[in-house]
Amino acid sequence: MQEREIICISCPMGCRMTVTLSENEVIKVENNTCKRGETYAKQECISPMRMVTAVAPVKGSKTPISVKTEEPIPKDKIMAVMDEINSSNFSTPIHIGDTLIENVASTGVNVIATKTLL
Repeated sequence: MQEREIICISCPMGCRMTVTLSENEVIKVENNTCKRGETYAKQECISPMRMVTAVAPVKGSKTPISVKTEEPIPKDKIMAVMDEINSSNFSTPIHIGDTLIENVASTGVNVIATKTLL
């Protein structure tokens, strides 16, 4: 068995949790003050996920567009997602919430605009 110390980012408490693992299974989570901490610890230790936020150039505009993934993606796919965002040729008009890239890096998650650029 292995123990891992992590800090929860699910709420402002920032609990320092001890997670006991056996291969790819969480056996025990200690020192969390809420259920969200246990959920976060299990996901973070087995299959970490992250939201990706970025800015990307827009053809014909000096102002870049801010974008984000609609949902968290596997942490090991971040670079592939960023490569796809950076190699895209976005053009105006773009409205907040528009899907700019579908199924980015084969994650099943879309990249959307977080502002309007006309």
